Amino acid sequence: MSSYLISGGRSLSGQLHVHGSKNAALPIIAASLLHHGVTVIRGCPDILDVRYMIEILRSIGCGVLYEGDVLQIDASEICLENISRECVGKMRSSILLLGAALGRCRRMILDYPGGCTIGARPVDIHLKALEQMGVHIEEKDGAIHCETGGLSGVRIVLPYPSVGATENLMMAGAMAEGITWIQNAAKEPEVSDLAGFLSAMGVSIYGAGTDRIGILGKCSLHDAEYKVMTDRIVAGTYLLAAAGTGGEIELLDVAEQHIHCLLHLCEAMGCEIRMTERGIRIKSARRLFAVEDIHTQPFPGFPTDMQSQLMAVLATARGESVIYEHIFENRFRTAGELQKMGADIQIKNNRAVIHGVRKLKGCHVSAKDLRGGAALVIAGLMAEGDTIVENSIFVERGYQDICKDLTQLGAEIRHCRDTREG
Repeated sequence: MSSYLISGGRSLSGQLHVHGSKNAALPIIAASLLHHGVTVIRGCPDILDVRYMIEILRSIGCGVLYEGDVLQIDASEICLENISRECVGKMRSSILLLGAALGRCRRMILDYPGGCTIGARPVDIHLKALEQMGVHIEEKDGAIHCETGGLSGVRIVLPYPSVGATENLMMAGAMAEGITWIQNAAKEPEVSDLAGFLSAMGVSIYGAGTDRIGILGKCSLHDAEYKVMTDRIVAGTYLLAAAGTGGEIELLDVAEQHIHCLLHLCEAMGCEIRMTERGIRIKSARRLFAVEDIHTQPFPGFPTDMQSQLMAVLATARGESVIYEHIFENRFRTAGELQKMGADIQIKNNRAVIHGVRKLKGCHVSAKDLRGGAALVIAGLMAEGDTIVENSIFVERGYQDICKDLTQLGAEIRHCRDTREG
């Protein structure tokens, strides 16, 4: 079992480039299946979830070259019957294959996707919307059986602005007859990035970044090259790490509008935020202030993917902070690990009340999911003494090389074997 060994108490300082976005790259990789040709994706992060998606593409016959941060996909010929069930079962984002696969091949059998157990995350929204487009769906033997005689452009009103469902419908709409309208669409920057990629391939798409997206189907597609946006969640993680350690760092090529809500919270905690010519600079106060009534919401609200990391930082803030989790019911599991380090956190239903303590103490903790693992890394950087974060594989699903990045900023962190192993 891989783990991180962290010696806490060092303030972060310096400059850092942030790698490409996990949540943007994965739907773009899936969308490459729409085109009978070659796609080049630049800025693609070398993380486990991308590696799993690459193995899925190879299993169905795609030619894939991955060098540095450049991913080249040749999807000229594919056979969905050979899809890697093992890789599908490892990642939630495999559900994003449905829209593109059905648009191109009209038939697909997909095992239920895996990934972090942070909540129910039902796929019903995806399936019911695809049914409206003319897909017959049957769920049996632990798999989703989908078939269509042809997709039809329709007006779909999502019951919730699901990012994944919005992205699946955008890909399906590209191959549908007529125009597909998505009402109550997700407005996340990653949705806009997918729209940018689809446009680069030749898809006519309107309204991305708003709650109403239109896709003109049956456009003529062509080879495309596209650069993935910077990962706003990774950027937010490093900003919070600097805040929690009393540091000062500059993150390069990060869009302020993508993390505006987090920057506002950092200022409320007492940090100084400044936009530079190349990115964002944060300078932390010696001890941060508590913040009340933080609610996780779809973009442009505070993202659920940053909630655990913020909780870790607020664990030593002066006063009482309150976080409400409205999206994934199991996000608070990390609180129990933070409590082992001395944090004073009470959980009741979807509310976490955090009473700031003077300091955290290093100890053995275990990551339960991707963002919770990143939160424990931050806590370890803040803590007195050494911390071992077990199950680092969760973190590697979304952070290209967190040890290298944090070391560059002055942290003392490295991979190690679990000391409890023989």
